[in-house]
Amino acid sequence: MAKSKGPKFAAVKKIITKKTIQKYKEDVLNPKKKDNEKEKLGRNVSSALFFSYNTALGPPYRVIVDTNFINFSIQNKLDLEKGMMDCLYAKCTPCITDCVMAELEKLGQKYRVALRIAKDPRFQRLACTHKGTYADDCIVERVTQHKCYIVATCDRDLKRRIRKVPGVPIMYITRHRYSIERLPEATIGGGNVFCAGGSLSNPSSMLIISYL
Repeated sequence: MAKSKGPKFAAVKKIITKKTIQKYKEDVLNPKKKDNEKEKLGRNVSSALFFSYNTALGPPYRVIVDTNFINFSIQNKLDLEKGMMDCLYAKCTPCITDCVMAELEKLGQKYRVALRIAKDPRFQRLACTHKGTYADDCIVERVTQHKCYIVATCDRDLKRRIRKVPGVPIMYITRHRYSIERLPEATIGGGNVFCAGGSLSNPSSMLIISYL
């Protein structure tokens, strides 16, 4: 005895629209389009960078110094480690890369004092695996990969490049003392500045500012 055919529940025919056909043709004719779209997507950003500063960065701070920062510190008669601690009110470890050391050695007698300071045992030496001795590229590449450093520099071009990397504070010299930008708590001209919901590089975004 033949079985009676019952209604097929949840059986829906798929309707192919013109848009689907057009998309299929584009995928067949241009297979690289998907790869290009993936490249356009931004990099994954840490939740610690929700604000304009890096909330995950805390003491003890590791500060990468470049050649001119050491030289300007000597000119302003500033002790690097003490000046950093006065600025951040926390323990700081000055760090120097191999390429910065090589740059100081190449500059000769004019920078002999800076070289002697850079060889201080309190400085942490960071090994470089790249070729060449162009320190700026090395520092930018390092802080882009590892956002656990503060960059200390007085070089305008380097500061401009570092500002493009989110979550990396910049230390510089102003009024014969160290100051810092892109930190929630920073010292400007000797006064402690606390800002909520903003950054020192963008003063208009600050909600609360108080000087002690």
